[in-house]
Amino acid sequence: MPHLAFKVVIPARYASTRLPGKPLLDLGGKPMVVRVAEQAKLSGAEEIWVATDDLRVRDAVEAHEFAALMTRTDHATGTDRLAEVVEQRGWASDTIIVNVQGDEPLIDPEVIIQTARQLAVSGADIATVAHPIHDPAEFFNPNVVKVVCRADGDAAYFSRAPIPYARDHFAKENGGETLPANFPAYRHVGLYAYRASFLKAYAGLTVAPTEQFESLEQLRALWHGYRISVTLVDSAPAPGVDTPEDAERMRKLFDRAENSE
Repeated sequence: MPHLAFKVVIPARYASTRLPGKPLLDLGGKPMVVRVAEQAKLSGAEEIWVATDDLRVRDAVEAHEFAALMTRTDHATGTDRLAEVVEQRGWASDTIIVNVQGDEPLIDPEVIIQTARQLAVSGADIATVAHPIHDPAEFFNPNVVKVVCRADGDAAYFSRAPIPYARDHFAKENGGETLPANFPAYRHVGLYAYRASFLKAYAGLTVAPTEQFESLEQLRALWHGYRISVTLVDSAPAPGVDTPEDAERMRKLFDRAENSE
């Protein structure tokens, strides 16, 4: 297979509500955002950029010999921040950019490659990741985003609701204590690859009504007719860092790894 050219952008906003300064969380002697960049480097991306709004993050990234870009402080979403990076760097419309979240220091480089490849081979505007749901509690949890796909592998819809709904099975089971066999329920994983052409158009897209109610940004792209291709992986990727409890678990994990070397 010919070499796949793609770039990685890691949005890293300093002022996290639950964990202020999250990108600089110390994990085994390195800031978390640097740990993320190290994983991204293993994917073979031709360029890796940390897009931040804080000089402390920029300085920490550059001190570890990764590239950082200062972006505006008023971006509503990480996608808006990516769009500014595309503009600053002047990337061509066919450039593939993988958006790697800055709070996932255990991200598998192979999943980054797989998502970029999915975008390249599908011809879609966006590619993302999903994995099968086997746990009924996860399926009915509104914090777990579900995706239903079309026959061609493109997303038909994303929702916090339990979709698809196994009407007859759940009626017999008196609720949702089990899921039926071969049930096509998939959990969406928030890793995206974009074509630069989409990111250039993003700022001009009006918010979709479904997006407002579901609080799911990707519904804006579907609303405006953009294709989102979904690559399926067997199991959930390693967890990221969203809460102080997550941060403490991650610290301990890296401390153990550091001490075992």
